[in-house]
Amino acid sequence: MAGATSPTPCVFCQIARNSTSTQLLHSDEKVVAFQDIKPAAYRHYLVISVDHIPTVRDLQRGAEDYSLVRHMLNVGQDLLQQDAPQSNQYRFGFHQPPLNSVNHLHLHCLALPFIPRWKHVKYLSLGPLGGFIEAEKLLEKIKPLSSTSS
Repeated sequence: MAGATSPTPCVFCQIARNSTSTQLLHSDEKVVAFQDIKPAAYRHYLVISVDHIPTVRDLQRGAEDYSLVRHMLNVGQDLLQQDAPQSNQYRFGFHQPPLNSVNHLHLHCLALPFIPRWKHVKYLSLGPLGGFIEAEKLLEKIKPLSSTSS
């Protein structure tokens, strides 16, 4: 796995270890989920890896990282379907360097509309320059070559 130990725990590592007052919406051995402190949509949750993985660029093509990202997406989808079933549109994805705000792998789970509307700009793909990558696109990039995992 791409996990690495951070010399000084980042804020997301502290949340993952439940050493903050952040209310967790989901917690298991691989991920935790909570509300974004600066929501950009009707509902805006983050699903983070328990292990410190700095960014999407640190993920490797292979079963372990693919399984982690698939699990993150499943958790995010379940949370939004439970909490915002009336939403017409959901977005799931990751910011890529240099536009990620915290160097700890985190999936943005958004039940639209964006609030305020201009916040959609933060969630656009900038192609080779980075920006926001949809979770499904990331899964395509890291899917094991000889695997039939889903």
